[in-house]
Amino acid sequence: QVQLVESRGGLVQAGGSLRLSCAASGGTFGTYAMGWFRQAPGKERDFVAAISWPGGSTNYADSVKGRFTISRDNTKTTVYLQMNSLKPEDTAIYYCAARSGRRPKAVPYEYDYWGQGTQVTVSS
Repeated sequence: QVQLVESRGGLVQAGGSLRLSCAASGGTFGTYAMGWFRQAPGKERDFVAAISWPGGSTNYADSVKGRFTISRDNTKTTVYLQMNSLKPEDTAIYYCAARSGRRPKAVPYEYDYWGQGTQVTVSS
């Protein structure tokens, strides 16, 4: 059983930056591909970014390409999401997820474990 704990999100102005982290425990981190998803009020949970195990391949939603970067530190069993040039439409609850396997998938049902979510609010 894997436990995922996201760092606190926050409130940031449009154009600003924020880095989220997700610490994993209770499993073999080095065998899980990791992903970030987000969910805005009244909307479905959408894919943001994913990274393979051990980390050579990444995948991004078109809406965040060039602005967000996903990375992982296998020695710290942590995955990161660096978010730059934030926009009000990036406002959502952000979730970290882990899946057994190497490939960075872009759909929620491919993931086995989820964090509790963290709120990111971007003001205009």
